[in-house]
Amino acid sequence: MKYKSVFDIIGPIMIGPSSSHTAGAARIGRVARSLFGRKPKWAHISFYGSFAQTYKGHGTNVAIVGGLLDFDTFDERIPHSLEIAKQEGMEVTFYEEDAIPHHPNTARVRIGDEKGELELVGISIGGGKIEIIELNGFELKLSGHHPALLIMHNDRYGAIASVANVLAKYAINIGHMEVSRKEKGKEALMTIEIDQPIDQTVIDELTALPHIIQVTNIVD
Repeated sequence: MKYKSVFDIIGPIMIGPSSSHTAGAARIGRVARSLFGRKPKWAHISFYGSFAQTYKGHGTNVAIVGGLLDFDTFDERIPHSLEIAKQEGMEVTFYEEDAIPHHPNTARVRIGDEKGELELVGISIGGGKIEIIELNGFELKLSGHHPALLIMHNDRYGAIASVANVLAKYAINIGHMEVSRKEKGKEALMTIEIDQPIDQTVIDELTALPHIIQVTNIVD
């Protein structure tokens, strides 16, 4: 069930006109910014389905760039995000894709700078709610509405259990967890949504575990 209350259907406090095409797009952009960890120098944004057909009229383009600038859904700067991005030296390119997506409101966001790149696919499921369904080629399911850990690790026996043991040690409850891998025995990705934010002590302990490559903490 996607909606838990009538307030989920009404949608969040936001700059309009659409909770799915505007607020959802802003959240997709903001999750990309959070995962990247800094303001990107460039962004290539591909729209699919309904997003591709209506993104200019519904402000999907300004919303998703606003998210990349770390603007929340209600930030009054969102309508001016394209100008702000240009002023701050961020190069943004939009693409209208013909491919038929699994969900009509789909965006692929590729961002980067001289230090690295990141690519994700996000869908807006209505009421301002989103799901991130792909990250750097890994399949996942991330709502962006809860604190989460993204843990890149080597696909080895015991890696998942060791992470779960650390979270249990600090009484951190797991709300949702998925593991994705491209190939057996290679790199894999744990996506763990948790019930409360965690501090750097837990991050450091997780990072020090065997077979762990990188731990990314996403704050709600």
